[in-house]
Amino acid sequence: MDLKQHIEAFLFYLFEVRGYSETSILTYETALRQMQEASHFYEEEGEKILDITPFRFKIAKNNKKTIAKKLSAVRSFVKYLQEQKQVNIKLIAGESIKVPRNLPKPIEEIYIQEVLSKANLEERMLVMMLYGLGLRISELSGLKLEDIKQGWVQVHGKGNKTRELPLLDVLQRLIAHYTAQKAPQKYLFEKGNAPMNSAQLRYRLSNLFKASGIKATPHQLRHSFATHLLNEGARIADVSELLGHATMATTQVYTKLGSVKKMQEYMKAHPLAKSEE
Repeated sequence: MDLKQHIEAFLFYLFEVRGYSETSILTYETALRQMQEASHFYEEEGEKILDITPFRFKIAKNNKKTIAKKLSAVRSFVKYLQEQKQVNIKLIAGESIKVPRNLPKPIEEIYIQEVLSKANLEERMLVMMLYGLGLRISELSGLKLEDIKQGWVQVHGKGNKTRELPLLDVLQRLIAHYTAQKAPQKYLFEKGNAPMNSAQLRYRLSNLFKASGIKATPHQLRHSFATHLLNEGARIADVSELLGHATMATTQVYTKLGSVKKMQEYMKAHPLAKSEE
């Protein structure tokens, strides 16, 4: 089996077995096709060698995040071959690079409320689902009506993982009004007989906030959901579960608290502060 066939098998595995979204599959495919075209794949003393040094030179002018994502895709591909296909393969020049963690700036609550006051029913539903539940845009795109029941929403997230999220009363009432008015058949957001895809929902959201002079993305609303909960005293373990993060370490980076909040917690928690009471 040549490198191209190995890549095809890996992409099929990600989609059918791991349950990755079409968007994620496309990201992996783009990186691996570029790697295939530029790299050396050969056999030496019974061991297959994948030397991606030329590939690294080719992508060197990309920004660090893009390079890191492409290299991560290659390492995942090699790991799949080693563990799933038992292919004896050695990766050369696959080392990762350090990428600064730039968090999206959360949108202040007052601005979200301002946008909601001007939104039509569909736009209000879109913002409330993202900000009220902390959903990824891909999760909202694939949300079926049958997943919404009795005050809970069942969300199918990354890696085919499922989580249950409680619905706020205001969201329950909005969903009931929206479904009665729009009469969707299968998905919460539909266009014709198909669900609206992530790009369509993102476009609507962007235009809605732009009309109020605000540049916003779905991921910013997810970040706002988490940040606002933490700032109001929610436990990080609970927020992590709501977001569908595999570990709390991810949440700690993603939902970095402001310095004022950190100082307040420090002043309340330190033994020396308590000794003065």
